[in-house]
Amino acid sequence: MKNKMVKKFLRKAIPLWLTIVIVLDSTVFVGLTEYYIMKKQFNESITKLANTTKSSEDLVNILKQEVLPAKGYTTSLRWKNLGQQLVESGVIDKKKYEELFISEADGKNELKYLDGDWNENIAINEKNSRFIVNTFWALGLVNKSRVLDEGPMVQEGKGKAGNFASTGGWTIGAKPVMELYSSKEIIPLNLEQQELVKKIAENVFRPCCNNPTSFPDCNHGMAALGYIEWAVYNGLPEKQIYKDLLAFNSFWFPQTYVEMAVYFDKQGTKWKDVDAKLALSKNYSSAQGAAKIKQAVQGIPGIQSSGGGCGV
Repeated sequence: MKNKMVKKFLRKAIPLWLTIVIVLDSTVFVGLTEYYIMKKQFNESITKLANTTKSSEDLVNILKQEVLPAKGYTTSLRWKNLGQQLVESGVIDKKKYEELFISEADGKNELKYLDGDWNENIAINEKNSRFIVNTFWALGLVNKSRVLDEGPMVQEGKGKAGNFASTGGWTIGAKPVMELYSSKEIIPLNLEQQELVKKIAENVFRPCCNNPTSFPDCNHGMAALGYIEWAVYNGLPEKQIYKDLLAFNSFWFPQTYVEMAVYFDKQGTKWKDVDAKLALSKNYSSAQGAAKIKQAVQGIPGIQSSGGGCGV
């Protein structure tokens, strides 16, 4: 009876002319060679096997889709008339912007947000990531801010705050950059909100340098500052702000954050479960931290070089 049950099971489960030796009790061995599986069943078993034995390259491709979803990442914040205010402040020269974003592949469709009041959510994807970084760079640069007025930009700059990449590199405004710097209260923040902005900014790094967002000396840092200010003003919880900024950084520095996702996955933590505040910290998202992550995942197939520069 036992042998019959075993044979019945094997007829349904063994693909092709696969020989299996099964221990029926401590001394009895039975060799079986049978083909009882239809082609469809065989193909299904192969597919199932393939799905459970992914190579390192397959894993990287899966993580790329998680870090950089094709549909992009949508925040809960609205554009409102933010773009229009940036144009009116002079930080964005609309004509220069239109010359900069000339195709749908790099954010041309987003130019509409420079006019009027929009109830659409702010979203980032591979096509509009440069528009997002530039537009929030403009916001961080022009908005009246204690971070800019009292922080490392003036302390480290020693009267030469206009010489950083985030200031001297801003060439698409309608006014000289230092006339724009922290010049207009586009986002009215009270003292408590200003302190919260500073607190969050001190915890957020980017892979192009070792400075926190509270020292926004490059475009990504200034853009992150602008987003933090907009998010705090709109009452977004801290945890969500970190999550949004991690998504922004991921599209601005795709290679770095795919590598980071691989690193965390090897540590047993899925990308969706990674603490965004931790991922944005100095140990992971600074240039120094990102270099350590790169070293840890070096040689894994499927990781390709790409990233974002610090210019317009």
